[in-house]
Amino acid sequence: MNRSVFKMAALSMVLALPLTAHAHKMWLLPSATSVAGADPWVTVDAAVSNDLFFPDHFPGSLDRLVITGPDGQPVKPDNASTGKYRSTFDVHLVQQGTYKIAMVNAGVFASYELNGEKKRWRGNAADMAKELPAGAKNVEVTESLNRVETFVSNGKPNDVALKTTGDGIELVPVTKVNDLVSGEAATFQLLLDGQPAADLKVTAIAGGVRYRNAPEEVEATTGADGKFTLRWPHPGMYWVNANTQDAKTQVKQASQRRVAYSATLEVLPE
Repeated sequence: MNRSVFKMAALSMVLALPLTAHAHKMWLLPSATSVAGADPWVTVDAAVSNDLFFPDHFPGSLDRLVITGPDGQPVKPDNASTGKYRSTFDVHLVQQGTYKIAMVNAGVFASYELNGEKKRWRGNAADMAKELPAGAKNVEVTESLNRVETFVSNGKPNDVALKTTGDGIELVPVTKVNDLVSGEAATFQLLLDGQPAADLKVTAIAGGVRYRNAPEEVEATTGADGKFTLRWPHPGMYWVNANTQDAKTQVKQASQRRVAYSATLEVLPE
């Protein structure tokens, strides 16, 4: 698969993800979330999978990767590679503090009729006008913004990299992301376009679902201030997800927007 075809296929996969925690899940999985030492590194896997944290479906697109360092500046990944089922890359943690590692996927989905047949197109908003055929009728466009994140700290954590952008759903930790402990409550806030996101359902799923008969889920709902609290049943890596639909589109032709957020968080033993 050449690079341009892969990019379109990866974007199409992201835009096609249903807004449910039970469907294919896009995730980032770091080899560690807290490190120290003279020359620390982490390796990160990126994938879309059926079984959480087991790459079995499609690799994550590294073209959408954004790494923010503890000083708020961009950080380049090292040793990036994309295989059949997952992408991997290394992050050299040369600064003390917290790094935010994210994949931000934005695009549009269009359905239309051409010569009496129903057609579909997925891609970037900038390409839609030239890609849709001139004779397309009954065109319906949906905008999509999907943000996937994880956090890694070298030494003492800080919050400079956690600054939000005001675009889509974003997470603001109230309990620090390095202080999540099994059996203890942790509080976070969700923002939608920079404002508190009220009444959003949040689902946290523990890793290792392949070895359980049913996903082990913890659910919460955001309050008027966008805050929610989760109590972790046991240690491990968790995938936290929230999503919504609205009509706050930035693409002129779109009538609907689908917005999703997910984060991989590590919960430590008591």
